[in-house]
This record gives sequence, structure tokens and C-alpha cells, in this order.
Amino acid sequence: MPVTDFLERNANLYGNEVALVELNPEQPDNRRITWKEYELIEPSRFQPYRREITWAVFREKANRFANLLVSRGVKKGDRVAIIMYNCLEWLPIYFGVLKTGAIAVPFNFRYDADELLYCAELAEVHVIVFGSEFIGRMEANAQRLSKGRLLIYVGDNCPSFAESYRDMVADCSSQFTDVPITDDDDGAIYFSSGTTGFPKAILHKHRSLTQAAEMEQKHHSQGRDDVFLCIPPLYHTGAKFHWMGSLVAGSKAVLLKGTKPETILSAISSERCTIAWLLVPWAQDILDSLDSGKIKIEDYHLSQWRLMHIGAQPVPPTLIKHWLEYFPNHEYDTNYGLSESTGPGCVHLGVENVHKVGAIGIPGYRWEIKIVNENDTEVKQGDVGELCVKGPGVMTCYYNNPEATAEVLKDGWLYTGDMAMQDEDGFIFLVDRKKDVIVSGGENIYPVQIENFIRKNDKVKDVAVIGMPDARLGEITAAIIEIKDGFECTEEEINDFCLDLPRYKRPKVIFFEEIPRNATGKIEKPALRKRHGADQLVARENGI
Repeated sequence: MPVTDFLERNANLYGNEVALVELNPEQPDNRRITWKEYELIEPSRFQPYRREITWAVFREKANRFANLLVSRGVKKGDRVAIIMYNCLEWLPIYFGVLKTGAIAVPFNFRYDADELLYCAELAEVHVIVFGSEFIGRMEANAQRLSKGRLLIYVGDNCPSFAESYRDMVADCSSQFTDVPITDDDDGAIYFSSGTTGFPKAILHKHRSLTQAAEMEQKHHSQGRDDVFLCIPPLYHTGAKFHWMGSLVAGSKAVLLKGTKPETILSAISSERCTIAWLLVPWAQDILDSLDSGKIKIEDYHLSQWRLMHIGAQPVPPTLIKHWLEYFPNHEYDTNYGLSESTGPGCVHLGVENVHKVGAIGIPGYRWEIKIVNENDTEVKQGDVGELCVKGPGVMTCYYNNPEATAEVLKDGWLYTGDMAMQDEDGFIFLVDRKKDVIVSGGENIYPVQIENFIRKNDKVKDVAVIGMPDARLGEITAAIIEIKDGFECTEEEINDFCLDLPRYKRPKVIFFEEIPRNATGKIEKPALRKRHGADQLVARENGI
């Protein structure tokens, strides 16, 4: 069954109950006052920006958008891209796309103008829905993006190159007869990138989406009374499919904007959240604030909070042990996955296995795993090999890229590119990434992009970028730079040069030394990791 059936059921059974809340405690709700009044009001009297919709309104909004798409010629199998920050419109638009039988294509909101254009052309999208924060990036390529495509703007003051979502849906019916959809129909395209940083379009059938939703509810036992706190961006498979546990349960979820410790705890307190999915940096910030006395548990209503789980990056066991000192009654879970496996959960620790913190866990609901060597032979227990997963959430293919598909899909098995080992109890530990992608704060950083940028500096002869372990972010970027003979260069010069990079891509550590390369000219990054202690630190933090 498609996940749209869950929305129909919830609207029929729980239509008047709250489905989604959009909350921003860091932004005052100034809709009811003038700017003059806003400037004079005492900060303590600010009311946080908050909106909510019921399940019935959720369905109504999805139906209106589905009718809009159909009226503009969108049909089953067409691609509809979404690039917006989290808001109440995001999920109804996503479900409106699915209802038409079209393929939903979420874009990473970090994409610059060129990446946005590249992905639109790679996935051959017919429609792009975008928010106000992306006007500049859309406008940079508006002529090419609008050629043969419908551009829909969500927000006030619609730019001239797009059409207004608000005006268009106002005339659309709130009733929609869903297009017949089967598990084998294409449902969504998500994007991933390898070490080169060039995105690949990951095609999933509706079967994958339903599997992710049912698995999430199975793993974390969401019930009607649960309230899920969603902080990460909804373009991310992790955020969306963790939320879909609430969809299956018919329970409320809160879309929170802001990641400060007091923001998170205030939202959990005011909305009576029972489940929160955090990234390592956010959990570490909460612990640091509690340790310093900046925040106090007794200032918040947290007794209903039953589960904290983490994904998107390796989790230091020391963090969870410290967490349970403050929250001894919390259940805890680690979730492992990738966009090619419909996000998190193909491997998960399980709330009953907190004694195994440090492992990514055991096969998830309806999943199988194996660990193989370079000859595709399963390794012995305790030996390191490449982790492979198999289940109903495996992607169909890399869209329009059969060569890349053949590299990772073999006889139904997805080769993850992650090196792992299995202990005597059957729990899986990540050892290293076969690919060189750096995961910092839950975001992928691609070394080649940074290396190519730094090489533009006239003083740089060679450069390699690796990940260094970091207690808060999981990893930080380190640049090893070889300077041309006869030149001198300082860290300050490199830092200034890198100001043109997005902040999250800028190297946090810089070393000046010779870059080792092998006989074929490839950088020997394992040697660099060993030289700078990264391998040993990663193993130690993960309890291996």
C-alpha cells in the first residue's frame, strides 16, 4: 500500500486532531502587531512563532496541490522537485505529488545555484517548488530552469519568473481522486554523492517509502499519544522517514526550527514531545549546557520524554553514557542507513540493546546484512569487510546511471561502501568508510570539492582533505597542504582564502606537509589518517 493511504486513514479517523506543528521559539510571532509595536515590546513577552494543522487540513492541502499539478499537465511518472526549509507546507506538497502518481524529488537546501540546476537536469524534473530563501539561487539560472518546467513559489512577493503557490491552490478543489498506485510504481528520487561530490539521483519505488514508514513505527513503537520532535531538514531521508512513524501511528509531530539546547528542551517541554531524534552535535550541546549549569532540567517539563535516538554519523559511546546520567529513564537507539536504503533503519541498535552502544546494531525490520571482502566472499565473524544490506527499502537504481547502479547493486544486495565488522553477539560496528566522504554534524562533506578549491591558490602545490574525529560534530575537515618550492604560506592565509567556501566546508585544521601519492598518482589518504591519528581515534571512540 502507498503511504498516501495512511494520510487518508488519519484524516478519516482523526481529522480534527493536530497532525503537524511548525514551531520557531527563536523567532517571535509578530503577525498580530505592527513593526512599531514590535520594537517596543519587552523580549520576555514575545510569543514564539507557531502554526499547526489537523489531519483533515493536511489532506485538504495535499489534495489542492495534487489538483493543481494535474491541472497543469503533471501525470504519473513525472518528476516534481521541492526545495524549501521545513514548514507546514512541505509535507502536504510532498504528499500532493505522491497522490498524482508523480515522483517527489526533494532537493538539499544547501545546493548552490549550479548544483540546483545540475540536479534538476539530472532528474529531468518537470516542476520545481521553492521557498523564499531560494529566490536568488533560482533566479541565477531562471532562464534554463524555466525552460519546459513549471516553477512554483511558496511565500510572499512572488518573483516574476515563477507562479504563486498561494494564488494557484486557492482555486483548486479540496477533493481529489488518487491516481492508482502500486508498490512497484516509482515514488521518489533522493540525491546522494560519492567522494567526487557529484550528486547521483536515487530512484525508489513506493514499496521503499511504505517499508521505511512501517519499519520506523516498528522500531520505536510510536502510538497515538506520542509526539515526535523533528529538527533535521525534511529533504533528508532520515528526517522524513523518522516522521513517517508518526504517520503510521496517526500521532502529532513538531517541526522545530532552531537547534540551541534551550530551544530543543523548550519545544519538548511546551509541546509535550515524547520522542526526539537528535544529531550528535545537538545532543553534545545539551550535555555541555547541563554540565555548565547554563540550563537546568528542572526548568522544563520533560517527564513524558521517553526516547532519544541518533543517526547520520558515528555516535561516541561516552556521549550516550553521559546522556543516561542526566536522563536515566530514556530509551535510546542508534539508526544506520543511507539514501540508497530509504534512509535510516536498515541497521539499528534497538532500544533494548543500550549495553551495546558503539555498535550500529543488528539488521532492521525486514532487512538482511552480510559483510564481504574484495572478492564478494563473506568474511569471518570479527573480520573487517564491506557492509551489504538487502531488503524492501533498497533503491531501484541510480536514475539514468546504469554504470553506477551496477557498482553497488548486485543480486539485490546494496553495497554500502562502509567497512564494518560483526562481533560475537552479531552486532555490527563501523570501522571506516570505504569512500572518503566526511560526515560532519550529519552532513556529507566531499573532500574533492574542497581540494579543487584550495588548489586554486597560487602557492599550493598539492592538497588532501580528510576527516578528523570530533566529539561534537563526529568529524571535522582537515586539510593537508603541500606548498610550492620557494613559497611560504600561513594558516591565516589559507583560512582567508577559504572564506569563499560555505562555512561548513571550510577546513577546521590545517597541516603543511608533503602529500603522499601511490604509483598510480592517487593520494594515500589511509596513510594520512594514520599519520595524524585519525584511524586510532575513530576506533577508540567507537569502542573497537
